[in-house]
Amino acid sequence: MPRFLEQTTATLRRLAPDTFTMWLLGTIALASLLPCSGPTAVALGKITSFAIGLLFFLHGAKLSREAMVDGLTHWRLHLLVLASTFVMFPLLGLVMKPLSGTVLQPDLYVGILFLCTLPSTVQSSIAFTSVARGNVAAAVCSASASNFVGIFVTPLLVGTLIARGAGGGSQLDAILTIVEQLLLPFLAGQFMRPWIGAWVDRHKPMLKIVDQGSILLVVYTAFSESVNEGLWHKLSLSALVTLGLVCGAMLAVALLLAAWTSRRLGFSKEDEITIVFCGSKKSLASGVPMAKVLFAPSALGMVILPVMLFHQIQLMVCAILAARWARRPG
Repeated sequence: MPRFLEQTTATLRRLAPDTFTMWLLGTIALASLLPCSGPTAVALGKITSFAIGLLFFLHGAKLSREAMVDGLTHWRLHLLVLASTFVMFPLLGLVMKPLSGTVLQPDLYVGILFLCTLPSTVQSSIAFTSVARGNVAAAVCSASASNFVGIFVTPLLVGTLIARGAGGGSQLDAILTIVEQLLLPFLAGQFMRPWIGAWVDRHKPMLKIVDQGSILLVVYTAFSESVNEGLWHKLSLSALVTLGLVCGAMLAVALLLAAWTSRRLGFSKEDEITIVFCGSKKSLASGVPMAKVLFAPSALGMVILPVMLFHQIQLMVCAILAARWARRPG
């Protein structure tokens, strides 16, 4: 009995929302009660844009070019991860089109499609792969490559799958905007890495603060705009529950397909773990800044809601999977 209680407690602990999720919920509550508007919203928008640029600059300074070059030799694994992220997920989003206007509100379905276009996570994919005793070097390269490719592929997919993009602009305009606001700071960080890389590596908590702080700023300004537009009058509790179920089903399909495909192609267990974690996850850290660039402010709340729900579900499920794989013999 004590062992059963211990296992139950450990499972509940893994399922509990993490600290950042609680901050996200608090930010949404704050935006619901005290939404910003007028000059305050304009000022916060400028601060948010600066924070996002700083975030990608620091990510560029943090990323080791040696790790990426070392991982490039495992090209079959990386191609499978990229195919899962940018081919399988968008197809899955298109398959769910009948849900729009029936099970899901059309605006939430746009958020689902946007979720399907996003790159994989970096930190959590690598962390879960490490816990599960997978191929960590390949995870570093795959997750990093996914985020780099996503800077170009995500706006193209958004322009292809979603009629309503960044204020009706062209795909080229969206790519140029992302290049200006995200890619150029990232490349500047890479260029400065020989001089500031060691300092950034020693101050990783600072990067985490900038990372999470910029996301919270975007979430607050986005939900403030949506609340001012009547978000909570349009969105019911049942709609939120349905959205959570759809996100859970998407994650389950992605996990099963990634595992099945990697086995059919003869990858080792370590590589399978890397493919499953890198190929089934979607990045909140990249998704929220990209949504701010690609979508009108009034639509942001609905668009990023599926991303935030999927983020929490994938963390809980992948934590359980990682712990299970970590206990395997050998």
